[in-house]
Amino acid sequence: MKLKQLENLIRIHHSNNEPDVELPCDIDIFNVDRLLKYGFILLDKPQGQTSHEIVSIVKQILKIPKAGHSGTLDPLVSGILPIGLNDATKALNILHLGAKEYHAIGRLHSVFTRETIITMLLQFCGDIYQKPPQRSSVLRKTRIRKIFDIELIEQKDNLILIRIMCESGTYIRKLLYDIGELLGSGATMIELRRNRVSQFHENDYHLVTLHELMDAYESWIQTKTCSKLQKIILPIEQALSEIKAVVIRDSAVDALCHGAQLAIPGIVFISPKIQQGDLVAIYTLKGEIVALAESTLSENEIIKNVKGYAFKTKRIIMTPQTYQKNWRTK
Repeated sequence: MKLKQLENLIRIHHSNNEPDVELPCDIDIFNVDRLLKYGFILLDKPQGQTSHEIVSIVKQILKIPKAGHSGTLDPLVSGILPIGLNDATKALNILHLGAKEYHAIGRLHSVFTRETIITMLLQFCGDIYQKPPQRSSVLRKTRIRKIFDIELIEQKDNLILIRIMCESGTYIRKLLYDIGELLGSGATMIELRRNRVSQFHENDYHLVTLHELMDAYESWIQTKTCSKLQKIILPIEQALSEIKAVVIRDSAVDALCHGAQLAIPGIVFISPKIQQGDLVAIYTLKGEIVALAESTLSENEIIKNVKGYAFKTKRIIMTPQTYQKNWRTK
């Protein structure tokens, strides 16, 4: 199956406009057993629990040994929390490369005009300096983060609702504090919701609650009806759709899974305009993710050469021996 066909199949399958029909469970990439090993969930995290606690609950519901999230949300913050299942955790961090969007409610300690607030917010567009708060899980070192867009949606007296589009790793609570400091009166964040992670937006994709996840899994266990679970668990390939792709021959898959570098003769297709240093996703002919790699050559150099190595493996995702061994050791 070509990558474009695969993308279309994923888009159609997970469209909210499609009727809830029984889809065939023998489509490799939508097979429930495979999804539980190489899938991820867009969970609508509720307030009151840590991201770590939510991951632990997901593991208990799905009865899997391993899961991990992409981007911590504080206990009082709600919204999109991508959770990778089993081997999908190896690729989920790719979502950190994309932007994140938040809606925040803040309380200004004095009342200002709408024009004053908008003027102040615009000063935070672009690169800003931030130092993580004392209770953060990372080293408290000043770092640069980019604010792509910030907008005042609504104001009522000293309460404001703002939308922030920012780089991964931005502390919104600290951003609200800094806004208050520049206004001169101070500000406090009251409520925060994350409604976008990279290419995934809460309005475009069906967010799943813990209750819906449990219902879908129990339905599959009791009736072997897989359509609900297939719509909830997305193939990890969908999270990699924003980076360039490389398709390889079946004969090269297992060697790559065992740590071999990808030789040019094993390549079937590459995305246009690949440059040296680009991060790419390596797929099988069926569209299954094998590994993440860094390009060591440009597109023209790869096309001109008939031997040698064009990509340096960064992370192997597929389990060895998934494909038949077609190589020999010395």
